[in-house]
Amino acid sequence: MTIASAQKDSYVRDRLPPREQWPQFRYDLPEQQIPDQANVVSTLFGDVLAKGWGDRPMLRSPSQTLSYRDGEAEVNRICGVLLNELKLVPGNRVLLRGGNSIEMALAWLAVVKAGLIAVATMPLLRAKELDQVADKAEPALALCEAHLLEEMQLVAQVKSGKLPVVVFGDRARADGLEARSAKQPAAYAGCPTAADDVALLAFTSGTTGVPKACVTTHREVLAACNAWPRHVLKANENDVVTGSPPLAFTFGLGGLLVFPMWAGASVYFPDGRYSPETMVRQMREYGVTICYTAPTFYRQMAPFMQSIGVPTLRISVSAGEALPDATRQLWKQATGIEMLDGIGGTEVFHIYISSAGSEVRPGAIGKVVPGYTAKVVDDDDNEVPRGTVGRLAMIGPTGCRYMQDERQKKYVTNGWNHPGDSFVQDEDGYFFYQARNDDMIVTAGYNVGGPEVEGCLLTHPAVAECGVVGKPDEARGMIIKAFIVLKPGYKGDAALTKTLQDYVKSRIAPYKYPREIEFIGALPRTETGKVQRFKLRQTA
Repeated sequence: MTIASAQKDSYVRDRLPPREQWPQFRYDLPEQQIPDQANVVSTLFGDVLAKGWGDRPMLRSPSQTLSYRDGEAEVNRICGVLLNELKLVPGNRVLLRGGNSIEMALAWLAVVKAGLIAVATMPLLRAKELDQVADKAEPALALCEAHLLEEMQLVAQVKSGKLPVVVFGDRARADGLEARSAKQPAAYAGCPTAADDVALLAFTSGTTGVPKACVTTHREVLAACNAWPRHVLKANENDVVTGSPPLAFTFGLGGLLVFPMWAGASVYFPDGRYSPETMVRQMREYGVTICYTAPTFYRQMAPFMQSIGVPTLRISVSAGEALPDATRQLWKQATGIEMLDGIGGTEVFHIYISSAGSEVRPGAIGKVVPGYTAKVVDDDDNEVPRGTVGRLAMIGPTGCRYMQDERQKKYVTNGWNHPGDSFVQDEDGYFFYQARNDDMIVTAGYNVGGPEVEGCLLTHPAVAECGVVGKPDEARGMIIKAFIVLKPGYKGDAALTKTLQDYVKSRIAPYKYPREIEFIGALPRTETGKVQRFKLRQTA
């Protein structure tokens, strides 16, 4: 039985790619069979309350703790503002601009529960970038955290009066979201969305230039909850979760909001910005058991974990970029915890290859997550022999649908999602990351993955961070070039260049050594921590 859409505004639905360009969606596991009428937020709250966990903590910060019952009431009141006062219509897009906070989490949940479409944006985006998002999403409203308002007011649609802005995170404002929501009822059943109605538009983080708008439905989010969180992460109602990925990034949205709610766990949001040291201290103070962040931040946290310690911590999740084995071992030495690695993507919402605990294999990201299928293929989508480098292809209960973007044809072929990564799969089914397809370096006929060279360089005591790319070369086609950030006390001179080159030659195949090394102060990164290798290639 097909359920009619509850979203009267069909803007996003009208801009989906043609059906023949969609990936296949498979719901192979019983727990991924989602009812045709489902609202992800109503479902998450309903399941927790049905288990009698309404008084358990849901969202925490240094200044506030909300139970699940209180959290649902706050969300319902915000829904009242959106629907009753502002007269938004299900299917309208709402642009969200905020950091990781209780207020941002409540706003996102309210938008989706009301049948609207959440368009969350990274806090560090400037007016020009916000304009790109607004031009594509055509939001009916912007919800903006008070301390981020200045840049929001420079957005063209705001200046022209086309995009109204409501501020949250400032209880003193009479026109703020908190003051308005206090006047609304605490009860609301939620919009009766079809499971295939759109829950969010997630914009890619821009590691390759112009961001794309990825469409994700209520069905996909609920199915994702029953994949990696259920079978690999295995969080429970006693867990306290924290981390650094922004809620505007699907890695952060899943890890720091949706998946903890699915498990009945609580999330701790620090107030303001934090350093690796303060992060460790707060994790200890609040009894954090699960942490999400990127490999770079884990490297920076490791010495503080060694000296301060977080005895409650049991799971450390790394994703967002390749995890060098040197970082994995550094963290394990500091904590005794085996890092839980994974690969996912904005296009498919979250992680689909990962392994935990005793299933971890050195150098591998892991095996395919139950509910998904993955393979390594050639340029014609034929599966290559095990042990051969090829392109990753995957299929499952989530998949890529770009809104009105020609790049859909490249990401999805023959019903399979192609995330743009080169992998090797071994005979036991483990996947070994090589590089982004665009980052494979072909030098004198050899294929070299930049992350492998980076991983080797990171084991040298002088190297804090590095990025490795190919540089065009007349004789070799490409040469390997490394951009290196040194640790304090080291001088980037010719002697150190030769030392590092010899170091790589002595540890991996000699043809993989960087023929050029450039010492820089910092690597270009996205707000989610990913190295922007396209900028390094431009520099090279």
